[in-house]
Amino acid sequence: MKRIFVTGISTEVGKTIASAIITEALEADYWKPIQAGDLDHSDSHKVAHLISNEKTVIHKNSYALKTPMSPHAAADIDGINIQKDKIKEPHTTNHLVIEGAGGLLVPINQKETILDLIKPTYKVVVVSRHYLGSINHSLLTIGLLIDKGFDVSVLFSGDEHPTSENIILSKTGIPCLGRIGEEQNFDPAVIRKYAWEFKESLMAL
Repeated sequence: MKRIFVTGISTEVGKTIASAIITEALEADYWKPIQAGDLDHSDSHKVAHLISNEKTVIHKNSYALKTPMSPHAAADIDGINIQKDKIKEPHTTNHLVIEGAGGLLVPINQKETILDLIKPTYKVVVVSRHYLGSINHSLLTIGLLIDKGFDVSVLFSGDEHPTSENIILSKTGIPCLGRIGEEQNFDPAVIRKYAWEFKESLMAL
């Protein structure tokens, strides 16, 4: 069964929408190990609302923190210390989509980052969105993952920017799974549309 870790080149680039699409395409389970802030409308709630298949199980966060900040800072406010060995992948015989928090080097404690949660066997999908500086952020993120030996793909989010995307793909040599366009609204029907579009490339990972 596939284990797909979804990360982004920064915050607010579309990781949760991408995670919902991948989850729907594979009828996979979903797990966000660390949620920081908005616990009544968390990313797990959003994915549950966006998918429509009956197979997916949404697994409980290992850490659910009250403040929308970097996990290490949010945990400090809550008076706890995030321990990596307490972040255990949920048991499932289904595919599993794992959504990170922020970018790869977001700290979870004083020593470890989101990158330390990615197991060598995971397939990693990087969500890249165009903004000033996004080429640099994309190349740094993808380059670090390649250097660590991970199997990496990219999923573009937002309006098409061929010059940016072409240089990212040519410099990294990684496959592109597709693009999530600018939609007026993301609802289950839109998620299903993209899930069908991306299913073949996701199954090939």
